Amino acid sequence: MATAEKKRPRISSGAGRRPSRKEVLERKKAFNELIRKAIAVKDHLEQFPAFHKFQIKGLSVYLESGRGDKLTLPMRKYIQNLLKVNMEEPYGAEWSSEEKIKRQEMVAPEARYIFIKQYLNGFTTECSMNQDAGVEHNHAPCNEGCLVGFVHYRFVLEEELPVVYVYELQMEPSAQGKGLGKFMMQLIEQIACKNQMGAVMLTVQKANTQAMAFYTKLRYVISSTSPSQVDPQIGLEKSYEILCKTFDSEAKSKLEDGDKEL
Repeated sequence: MATAEKKRPRISSGAGRRPSRKEVLERKKAFNELIRKAIAVKDHLEQFPAFHKFQIKGLSVYLESGRGDKLTLPMRKYIQNLLKVNMEEPYGAEWSSEEKIKRQEMVAPEARYIFIKQYLNGFTTECSMNQDAGVEHNHAPCNEGCLVGFVHYRFVLEEELPVVYVYELQMEPSAQGKGLGKFMMQLIEQIACKNQMGAVMLTVQKANTQAMAFYTKLRYVISSTSPSQVDPQIGLEKSYEILCKTFDSEAKSKLEDGDKEL
């Protein structure tokens, strides 16, 4: 996988010299510009034709891009329902308040989506849908009824570094355990590197042991920004961990806590 290390703006300074205020501001401006350009891309999926479809025995799906402020009402309801099915148990007593937060997050203008849709009756002819359907790029005809999952991600700054933050990776139970989750995370990592982001980050509930094991296999580590790494006592009180996979030495030094595995 290509990394963004040589393309990312850096401060030219002698070893041990603290960067000047001007250098820090210029660097921050450059990183903000990277975020702005990444957000402005209409369809990140279009740049990766190898990821438009996924097929394995018993599962044949295709992907579509979307954004939070263009979700249709049926799409919003689908996302809410799938989140409840998959996340109510791991969140436990926190789910009631967390569900309200997720409803607000999912329709934010900066929210970007990759929707996973299943082919119906073998019908795979490509065509276009209306833009107000909440989908920006389409590879086959479908509607909300054949959705089997989605990824919600954003381009943000973490520890003053540009990263892709995965807010949600959710799939129907029938689509799980088939390699589709790994396929989707590989796509997100490609999108991150293509847009010169330093890392992919995400949050996982400690109670969601299946998800923790999944990300372990993908070589994600507990971030130095996670509560358990910032303060072990606070970490014991929190129900989640922040994970990351970095793509260059700077991101690694700022976002990872050594080589500590999950």
